[in-house]
Amino acid sequence: MELQETRVQTDRVLTIPNILSMARLLGVPLFLWLILLPEFGGPNADGWALLVLALSGVSDYLDGKLARRWNQISSLGRLLDPAADRLYILSTIIGLTWREILPWWLTALLLARDLTLLVMVGVLRRHGYPPPQVNFLGKAATFNLMYAFPLLLLSDGNGWLSSLAAIFGWAFAGWGTTLYWWAGILYVVQVRRLVKADAAAG
Repeated sequence: MELQETRVQTDRVLTIPNILSMARLLGVPLFLWLILLPEFGGPNADGWALLVLALSGVSDYLDGKLARRWNQISSLGRLLDPAADRLYILSTIIGLTWREILPWWLTALLLARDLTLLVMVGVLRRHGYPPPQVNFLGKAATFNLMYAFPLLLLSDGNGWLSSLAAIFGWAFAGWGTTLYWWAGILYVVQVRRLVKADAAAG
C-alpha cells in the first residue's frame, strides 16, 4: 500500500465505475449464502458461487479501467473498490473456514493481517492522513488470494479436477498470504516513519 493520494477527478456518485463497485458489494452476501448453502441442508451451489466470484473479478477490472479512461476517479470509488475486495476476501475466508476447507491457522493469519492494517489506518487518521491506496504488491496479494479461494472451493470434491484445483489453490494461497503480509509489513513501516516525522516536526 502507498500513502500517496489518488487524484480525484469527479465528485459524482452515479458513475459507471461506482455502479460496478456497488454491484460487487451487493454480490458479497449472495456469494457467502451460496457457499454456506450446503451447511444448512441446501443443495451444493458452488458453481453459482464461482460464477458470482468470477463476475466480481471482471467488475473489479472494469471499474478501475473505466474510471481512469473516462476520468471518473471519485472519492466514493476510492472507498468502494478496496472495500469490495476486502469484503469478498473476508466472506470467502468465513465460508471456506466454516466448511473446513481452509484451516483455522490460515484464517487467523489472514485476519490478523487485516486487523493490523485496521489499527494502522486509525493511527493515520489521528495524524491527519487519508487511508492508503493499494500498490502493486497489495494488488498482487489480492490477485493470488482471489485465484486461490475459488480453486480451493473447487477442490472440495472428488476426481482429478478437484485434486488439480487443490494443488494450484494451495500454491496461490501460499503466495497470496506471503505477499499479503509483506505488503502489510511495508505499510506498517511507512506509518511508523510518518508518525516519527510528525513527532520530530512537532
